[in-house]
Amino acid sequence: MKLRLSAIRRRMGTAQSQARPLRFKGPVRDVERDAPRGLNVRTLLESCGDDLPGLRDRALLSVAYDTGLRASELVAVDFAHILEAIDPEARLLSIPRSKGDQEGEGATAYLSPRSVRAIAAWQDAAGIASGSIFRRVQVRRYKARAAVKGRQIDSISSREKWDLRKTLPKAAVAARVEYDIGQKSLHPGSIGPIYRAIICRAFDAGALPDLTKDDLERLLKGVSAHSTRVGLNQDLFTSGEDLAGIMDALRWKSPRMPLAYNRNLAAEHGAAGRLLAKIG
Repeated sequence: MKLRLSAIRRRMGTAQSQARPLRFKGPVRDVERDAPRGLNVRTLLESCGDDLPGLRDRALLSVAYDTGLRASELVAVDFAHILEAIDPEARLLSIPRSKGDQEGEGATAYLSPRSVRAIAAWQDAAGIASGSIFRRVQVRRYKARAAVKGRQIDSISSREKWDLRKTLPKAAVAARVEYDIGQKSLHPGSIGPIYRAIICRAFDAGALPDLTKDDLERLLKGVSAHSTRVGLNQDLFTSGEDLAGIMDALRWKSPRMPLAYNRNLAAEHGAAGRLLAKIG
């Protein structure tokens, strides 16, 4: 089937679709020096809330960008996979098995101090000691109820069901939110929707001021669980890393995919793009 689809694409001249990249500072030339703009991971991380869903989402997005993990690999991350690094504020992530690791050799990825702090905040708030890091959070919201005065006995009609509790006052009840944290890991299919929800919340909070509503709708159509992997790939190319280093960081056996993910960026940042930007 894969060979048949490849043959059809060659015959029809159809390029393989690509996930919308989620780059750390958005569509910038210099990922180290330029200010964030557009849709960018840094702003999304800052806009995540400090409630349980927000803490989980911040840790999830941060780890996903640092490691470039695929959805199935990301949801499989376990506390037991986190190892000490030379930098005392960073950690290493052991990846027991990945899509390209057909022989089960495993791999290791780097976790930045930012991700380490995000994981610790989520773990402390959720009270998780071991097992899967990224879990379902069920949210139950209860509306506030105003205080109710007790009724006089003689006001209770004979047609009503007699209940002495009707004469007792009821105190006001404040609105509250309860969370139920699952024992199992998230489903891989939930990662894309979580990313899109993070983006929508950031936009609604005014954290993405240079995007219009039309921009948001257009961008959301391309965002998937693979967006962080594509974004990291592009940021690595932009920062001057060579192809061999990028393949090692993202655990690719072939240069085909990293080059494909960088195709559009290379057209703008390549030799022709640099010259034409200068001469106008």
